[in-house]
Amino acid sequence: MTLLATITVALLAGVIVAGVVALENLESSRARLVDEIDPGLIGAQTLTSALLNQETGVRGYLLTGDRRFLAPYPQGLAEQARAVGQLRDAGAQPGTVPGADLDAVLARAGEWQRLADRWTAPGAPPVGVAQVEQSKAYFDGVREVLDVQRAHYADARADARDGLDASASFLQWMLVVVAVLLIVLFGALYLGFRRAIARPLQKLASEVRAVTDDDLNREVSANGPRELVELGADVEDMRRRIVAELAELKRAQDELQRSNSDLEQFAYVASHDLQEPLRKVASFCQLLQRRYQGQLDERGDQYIDFAVDGARRMQALINDLLAFSRVGRKTGEMAEVDTAKLVGQAMRNVEAVVEETGATITHGELPVVHGETSLLTGVFQNLLSNALKFRGEDPPEVRIEAERDGDDWVFSVTDNGIGIEPEYADRIFAIFQRLHPKSAYPGTGIGLAMCRKIVEYHGGRIWLDTDPPAGHTRFRFTLPVHPGTSRAERTESESP
Repeated sequence: MTLLATITVALLAGVIVAGVVALENLESSRARLVDEIDPGLIGAQTLTSALLNQETGVRGYLLTGDRRFLAPYPQGLAEQARAVGQLRDAGAQPGTVPGADLDAVLARAGEWQRLADRWTAPGAPPVGVAQVEQSKAYFDGVREVLDVQRAHYADARADARDGLDASASFLQWMLVVVAVLLIVLFGALYLGFRRAIARPLQKLASEVRAVTDDDLNREVSANGPRELVELGADVEDMRRRIVAELAELKRAQDELQRSNSDLEQFAYVASHDLQEPLRKVASFCQLLQRRYQGQLDERGDQYIDFAVDGARRMQALINDLLAFSRVGRKTGEMAEVDTAKLVGQAMRNVEAVVEETGATITHGELPVVHGETSLLTGVFQNLLSNALKFRGEDPPEVRIEAERDGDDWVFSVTDNGIGIEPEYADRIFAIFQRLHPKSAYPGTGIGLAMCRKIVEYHGGRIWLDTDPPAGHTRFRFTLPVHPGTSRAERTESESP
């Protein structure tokens, strides 16, 4: 392909040189025709007209003897002088054919003019028929050389036109040849480009697409120009790094899954196994409290109260921990559920607190989602309980709303409670984390952690809105719009 391109370029250069020569010939022919032949032909016609005017005037005088007929003669002489100058300027110089023709015309015309000057001079004797015939004979000789001059100019003009046409035709053919050679050259360059760059680049792109389509074990290589080979090597290095990082990420993910599974199993076993001894402790403490209340001193009664309260709180913590560990382990049926009905059930579950606090709970239009009824009800109930628990001086006002954002429903629970500082936005979702002492607000501190686990189990996320309306607290969480995107269903689909 390189040899073909080289030959084509060489031919193209030769054709261009030939075209330049043809263009110069064309310009030379045009200049000769325009600058010499056409002006010379016009000058010859002017000279012929001037001599004919002279002959007309002399013949009229010779025939009539009236000098008034001589008027065209001096005018013709003046025109002759101008015509000769024009012919000299057009190239009729000595040593050239036009120059020789002009000299011949002037010589013959000079002989006739000398006779005419003698016959027409003032005081010259009258002339007769013989002089008229003699004048005609001399002027016929002038006509002959004028005809020769015109013929030479006509032939020169025809030759120049032929040369001009030939040069133009040759130049046109050169343009055609140049066009053909350019097409061949571009074709060769295109084929060379495809072979040297396009095909290797397409191969590299195909291998890269295969890698991006999850065929990460496919090696990427490239041939062709050095830059393309280096690009292929860079892509291969990147693929290997990605494979290594994904393997490390998979290992860490598996380790995290095992760790979470172990923690959940430990929490379940610990909470389940602790139930029986803790019930015994609580039962005996309550028995002591009922049987010996008032029989011990004040400090003894206080100790028994502390033991009973601690046992109850421990039972609550273990029950909460057990419920927390069961999320994702003991699951109910996933189905289409109306979140408005879930909110209604959650409101009934906290009805006593609502009546006690004079709270107002409202909600907008809520969607139907895919999930477990009991778990999602627990999310709304925990958020409502927090809103009612952490209230300010005014009666609680809680508003539940939902709006669609792409493939998610975004729920918001807004209240006019005491608020949460933004720096605690992550801490509040950790298990058993409290921002207030248990003496101020009852509870185990597991409610929001439970909400996060349930929401994530359904394929969503939950967070504290750090920029709520003034004087309000707002929690937001998402649930998928379409079924099949919750973690439970993904787990089921991935199971063998």
